Amino acid sequence: MRARQWIITAAAGVGGFAVVALALTLVIAPRQLAETTGVASIGGPFTLVDDTGKTVTDKTLFGKPYAIYFGYTYCPDVCPTTLFDLTRWIKELGPDADKMNYVFVTVDPGRDTPKLMHEYLASFDHRIRGFTGTPAQIAKIAKDYRVYYKKIPTSDGSYLMDHSAMIYLMTADERFDTIIPYQEKDSTAVAKLRKLAETTPTS
Repeated sequence: MRARQWIITAAAGVGGFAVVALALTLVIAPRQLAETTGVASIGGPFTLVDDTGKTVTDKTLFGKPYAIYFGYTYCPDVCPTTLFDLTRWIKELGPDADKMNYVFVTVDPGRDTPKLMHEYLASFDHRIRGFTGTPAQIAKIAKDYRVYYKKIPTSDGSYLMDHSAMIYLMTADERFDTIIPYQEKDSTAVAKLRKLAETTPTS
């Protein structure tokens, strides 16, 4: 994996308040909706490309619960931290880890090609798959999962992406279960994953 600056950038501060506000909405609103309708409006059909160049859809994940995280490979801190956390949690799950799917969806499709995502994910657990697509495809899945993301220009003419920083946990039939917030305690995160893994249908 190419060198990264392991610091919180100024750009993260620019969008920090928006992310916190949105995170509260994402935690509270789905629960309120679930209480009234029984189904939280998170998730939906999508068509993307994985890190091997293969076309994937929401049906690719159907049949197993899954953890899905939105970020980007140029992320200086939050994304690698989250993916290293997820890698550690997958290891702690032991055999239960194979009962789930794990997906990293980019919010930076302009730079995150399948090849780049494949190289980036080589630093983490091999079961974590990378999904990318066109800007329109990414916009759709982000909207369906209520993911916030915004391009933040930097002084050197490049940019960073401000974005939501949570892992969504979905059931085998693609229903929203809960979230793992950024830097959740290991014990709590693993308990959530294990509980979801145990719901995997048996053939």
